[in-house]
Amino acid sequence: MPTFGQRLRDLRKAKGLSQRALGDMAGVNFTYISKIENEKLDFAQFPSEQLIRSMAAALEADVDELLLLAQKIPEPIKRRVIERPDAFRKFASLDDETINKLLEDLEDG
Repeated sequence: MPTFGQRLRDLRKAKGLSQRALGDMAGVNFTYISKIENEKLDFAQFPSEQLIRSMAAALEADVDELLLLAQKIPEPIKRRVIERPDAFRKFASLDDETINKLLEDLEDG
């Protein structure tokens, strides 16, 4: 799985945008975009959820994917975990094979 910075770079390049253009669209300096992509940020400098949402909108990307790669839990997921910690605790203990089976069963209806 790519890091947040790697994914941001891939999405930006796929859109044919420069770091400067993305920075302008998201309201930050292009040097900050460069630091994100090259993983040169201190923890305190990590992008806020709002900035990640702005970059996702500019890139027409899945905001939840970017939030999760930045290790930020999207608000709807956070609320659901708080409402049902028992379910998420059980789900977190499952192996990948079991999770895949559950997801298949859910998709099948």
